[in-house]
Amino acid sequence: MPPIPKPRYTLILKCPDRKGVVAAVSSFLADNDASIVESNHFNDGLAGQFYMRTVFHAEGDMPEAEALKQGFELIAHRFHMTWSLHDNQMKPRVLLAVSKFGHCLFDLLHRWRAGLLPAEVVGVVSNHEDLRSFVEWSGVPFHYLPITAATKSEQEGQFLSLIKELGVDLVVLARYMQILSPQMCEALAGRCINIHHSFLPGFKGAKPITRPMTAG
Repeated sequence: MPPIPKPRYTLILKCPDRKGVVAAVSSFLADNDASIVESNHFNDGLAGQFYMRTVFHAEGDMPEAEALKQGFELIAHRFHMTWSLHDNQMKPRVLLAVSKFGHCLFDLLHRWRAGLLPAEVVGVVSNHEDLRSFVEWSGVPFHYLPITAATKSEQEGQFLSLIKELGVDLVVLARYMQILSPQMCEALAGRCINIHHSFLPGFKGAKPITRPMTAG
């Protein structure tokens, strides 16, 4: 019989780039009987920021997650970190946002129904009615929030209220063809993923793939 997988935890952090961050994190986990199974680092030289994502599990008498968080506060304060520690057994509550094109939504809901997406999909929000029947057939609540240029602020307020009401941990923009306002982006900072082609951040709006060739 194969061994039972040990519960895993994920530590995510960012801080000003300086010497000793990786050593401090690794030593803290080792001192607390945690074994690192995956670690990724990224240095943003332009912004002077360092990013780190570390996955670990207990190897001995590792303290509970809350005790680890309390102990890690000293290191976080020392390096001026913004950080979070997650129990990977806890499934995040996810709200999907979509407009008219459903291919990203279809894939996500298929993976979720097949048990391949470790999340709890709590609803789908859309500014169009086109995908309502598919979403409801999938057993997921559908929330219709129409939007115009004149009602954008009001609609985003409704969107944020829905996020709060449903206790959403993560919003996934699955071809949600709206440009979020700066206020909306700030409210969703750190808990929103946009599934789209890579040109969009630099060329927002319609037909971004053609924009680099015509921009000038």
